Amino acid sequence: MGTSYTPPTNPDWWREPVERTEIWWIVLAFAWCLFMFGWMVGWHFVGPQNMSNEAYKTTPEAFSKKIADQQAKYTVRKDEATGEDIVSPPPGSDVYLAGMQWQWRPILELQKGQKYRFHMSSLDVGHGFSLQPENINFQVYPGYEQVTTITPNKTGVFAIACGEYCGGVDAMGHHTMLGRIYVKE
Repeated sequence: MGTSYTPPTNPDWWREPVERTEIWWIVLAFAWCLFMFGWMVGWHFVGPQNMSNEAYKTTPEAFSKKIADQQAKYTVRKDEATGEDIVSPPPGSDVYLAGMQWQWRPILELQKGQKYRFHMSSLDVGHGFSLQPENINFQVYPGYEQVTTITPNKTGVFAIACGEYCGGVDAMGHHTMLGRIYVKE
């Protein structure tokens, strides 16, 4: 009779009896897998790190119109450093953010402790939405609108970086693909 670390003497190795210690390891490994599977499912609902989101079909043109409407309605000022619009939608409203090579637009200003429905989409290729320093990450694709409900719980300036390599041959601007979210009291 062979063990797991010696080759079986019988060519019908699957018919050889399994040693008692190996059975215990298999049972233990299987039980651990079941526990971890249950933990992952349960932690999605209990843990604060997972944001539930929805996804809807859209087009870059339709999403661009939503961004333009939001900017026309809620632009509060120009950013001093870049001259770009800073958009401050009212609490409880829908907030739109678009990724495009090589930028996230518009710059958003939100209120701490207020809920928003946050919509993200890409206008060209797949991008990675990475909110720093909070380490919140989403994949954002053209043709899909990712929607999640957020409630900012800290004030400050939060950087948005692209966490997905979004360039082909012309990838010179990927490292500059940044955006911002201001959260105020």
